[in-house]
Amino acid sequence: MLLVVLFWGGNFTASKLAFPTLAPMAFTAIRFLAATALVWVLAGRMERRQPLDPGLIWPLIVLGLIGNTLYQVFFINGLARTSAINTSLILVSMPTVVTVAAGVMGLETVSGRQRLALALATAGVVAVLGARGLELSAGDWQGDAMILASVGCWAAYTLGLRKIAGRISALSVTAWTLLTGMPGLVIAGWPSLMRVEWGAVTGVAWAGLAYSTLLSLVAAYLLWSRGVQRLGAARAALYTCLTPVVATMVAILVLGERPTAAHLAGGALIIGGVLLGNARLVGPEG
Repeated sequence: MLLVVLFWGGNFTASKLAFPTLAPMAFTAIRFLAATALVWVLAGRMERRQPLDPGLIWPLIVLGLIGNTLYQVFFINGLARTSAINTSLILVSMPTVVTVAAGVMGLETVSGRQRLALALATAGVVAVLGARGLELSAGDWQGDAMILASVGCWAAYTLGLRKIAGRISALSVTAWTLLTGMPGLVIAGWPSLMRVEWGAVTGVAWAGLAYSTLLSLVAAYLLWSRGVQRLGAARAALYTCLTPVVATMVAILVLGERPTAAHLAGGALIIGGVLLGNARLVGPEG
């Protein structure tokens, strides 16, 4: 799980390093083409291929569109317009958003503590959004808004997964949703791909793409799946609180970004909210 946190925390910087010579949507199209092929090969070797239940076809298509196509469009374009620090801090609010959304939809009972957790996480997000003061460019606001939209997409995707839980393995879900989400990303990225000056793409950009594909997407998913199996989903989810810490450290060292006092306060509120909202999930074995 610590490797997962390391891979995910470094992904924000790795992606931004590629953007100067490899446009965000071209980057994403290539990344998902490669990742889809790799995950399908791995799924074929790690699991015995079973016929897909016809009743799962449309749910998997919808989940692929929401959890991969829309999520990635918002995430990668948001990341290109805002800082790696802002992005990582906003994204870590996902577990609390998912928990409360599940309560609103009647999938779970939401406690008063979890409502307080959402309030803390929301206050933290507001602090992060205002960390650079009132004189923000349009790109800053657009980037942060896109990252918030990606949180909504991932929450919807996660809740959708709960409805098909037990009918298909986690690895198969990932393989199928990558397959159903990838075409939309290739279509969205096609204009950018056509404009790429391949000879001008730097070694740093290719390294960022390789990191984002092989480590952040493929390897991290396989490690995450194994971590969830061994620790349980609850304890595994708590590790995600460390992701913005790693992301911030990498962004400071590599990109020269500097967190403000508002970033630190907002990050503390968000992480505190996530820990509070998931406190009931950590049992005596923790």
